[in-house]
Amino acid sequence: MKKILLLSDTHGYIDAQILKFVKQADEVWHAGDIGDISVTDTIKEIKTLRAVYGNIDGKEARAEFLLDNKFEVEGVTVWMTHIGGYPGKYHSRLREALKRTPPKLFICGHSHILKVQFDKEINILHLNPGAAGKQGFHKVRTMLRFELVKGKIQNLEIIELAKRA
Repeated sequence: MKKILLLSDTHGYIDAQILKFVKQADEVWHAGDIGDISVTDTIKEIKTLRAVYGNIDGKEARAEFLLDNKFEVEGVTVWMTHIGGYPGKYHSRLREALKRTPPKLFICGHSHILKVQFDKEINILHLNPGAAGKQGFHKVRTMLRFELVKGKIQNLEIIELAKRA
């Protein structure tokens, strides 16, 4: 079993609230718009990190992280990217590849809107953790937490952090 903390759109911001949940996870996944590499460096000092770069990320993040990160954990295939779209409206760059070789779990960020949606057409679970940072239009900072066990995704929780000031 692996306990996963999924966050996105930190935009250079990390605080004690986020770090409390980082410490409780086995792995942390960051779905892009890191903002400042110190965010991911801080997480990596504590836990295993898997991440992708986002549209606001500069040379350092793009040199360290991929645009698309495809991997498998506990028998669950994962495809993580920053700008991915949603079921029925996937980004044109990804649409055909998702249909051809769908992962069990498709993760993206970018919208700052937390969304958990099952795509019945291609049989994948789509997750967007919303935004954990302070920049953007969102009113509440959010993340997702779940467990991966023998090919299953279970105990999915929404984490709401403090409202933005």
